Amino acid sequence: MSQLLEKLASGPVICAEGYLYALETRGYLSAGPFVPEAVLDHPDVVERLHRDFVHAGSDIVVALTFYADRDKLAALGRADDLERLNRKALELATRVADETGTIAAGNICNTRLNYDASEETARAVRAQFDEQIGWAVDAGVDHIIGETFYYLHEARIALAAIKAAGLPAVINLSIPATGLTEDNVSPAEAARQLEGEGADVIGLNCFRGPATMWPLARQVREAVSCHVAALPVAYRTTTSHPTIFSFKDPVCSCQVPNGGPFPVALDPFRCNRYELSEFARNCVDIDIRMVGVCWGAGPFQIAAIAGALDRTPPAARYFPDMNLQPARPGW
Repeated sequence: MSQLLEKLASGPVICAEGYLYALETRGYLSAGPFVPEAVLDHPDVVERLHRDFVHAGSDIVVALTFYADRDKLAALGRADDLERLNRKALELATRVADETGTIAAGNICNTRLNYDASEETARAVRAQFDEQIGWAVDAGVDHIIGETFYYLHEARIALAAIKAAGLPAVINLSIPATGLTEDNVSPAEAARQLEGEGADVIGLNCFRGPATMWPLARQVREAVSCHVAALPVAYRTTTSHPTIFSFKDPVCSCQVPNGGPFPVALDPFRCNRYELSEFARNCVDIDIRMVGVCWGAGPFQIAAIAGALDRTPPAARYFPDMNLQPARPGW
């Protein structure tokens, strides 16, 4: 039996994501393309990030193959690095998982081809997924996470490709500000369709922070009987600004690229660790068992979630103890 499914059967599983932005903030990846070149250029940094997330409490080590597909690499002039990058990312993830007793996951995601539901595009998308999944199977991963799908039709292609490879499938949707997928399907209905087509875990990731992901996560939980995942971004989205793309910063007076805070000026909207740990606890209370953080995740937030779920990862030795910090009223 899959390690992931076995662990989910007994309780919550913590999953740390958000590698691309974590590497961008460290100066090892370019915002915009967000292609994980660091896997080849700075593999030691990627491996260290995996280990930091495990140290903080992540049960899963996700191979950094997000946006490592043929189309994305070709756009950056690195098409010849496609297989080498994917295999190296999988090598790093499986080594860390093996050495730390955690679970190695392969990863596929939304493509730049997803706007078109034609048969020709579907074949091109499926070919890219098959390619990446084949390398993940070779590496011996436990399951595949397919994520950040805002078109249901692309999520279904990903699911079919994962099932054809014989691995458990985690399929996570990213829901735009409309509250529907880009092909106008509600999260609940999309979840029902994906469950019917064999998804082992169905959930939500990215786009939305805890406050605006929560009502949709509840809808997904009520719609399906399989396991459910919820991995929000680490930012305070609101009903007025339900996704990280819709933020406006009324305080910042300087000019920022793209005309808005996304992707590199989101700092003022960041959740603290307690908001994310509360979200995780709320999820577990309604039997959403796969929890974590996506875009903007830091090890300190994963550690807070672990603590909130009564885990004692290695980082527990350094959990905050404010009893030892003198109060300074009036400062």
